[in-house]
Amino acid sequence: PGPRETLTAGPLRNDHNGQLMVELIEEGKPIGTVGWHRVMNGPNPESACWNIGISILPEARGQGYGVEAQRQLAAYLFATTDANRVEASTDVDNLAEQRALEKAGFLRDGALRGAQFRAGAYHDLFVYSRLRDDPE
Repeated sequence: PGPRETLTAGPLRNDHNGQLMVELIEEGKPIGTVGWHRVMNGPNPESACWNIGISILPEARGQGYGVEAQRQLAAYLFATTDANRVEASTDVDNLAEQRALEKAGFLRDGALRGAQFRAGAYHDLFVYSRLRDDPE
């Protein structure tokens, strides 16, 4: 991981995508990353939203860090962009990430059938979202 200055102001962030480190501040220990990229849901600029993803080290999972990181990332994207929607998707079998997204204030929108090819087969995904005016 690079210095905080690089991760907050450097090449890992632009108008179309970005990535930040998830860190235990007291310990100064990186435990994962969160990332985002722009998705267009229509032809006009107002239809753009952010799709986010997260990767947390196995030993740091199940302790609420992913919930907080996704909550903070959505708040950051709403505060620094004009997007109305932040979305995330996860495998229908990934119950832990589904719970984390719900705890972070995301609502399940529905399923994308056969959307992800992984481990030699197509998998269904659940899509979650937060809107700018959703309660925190």
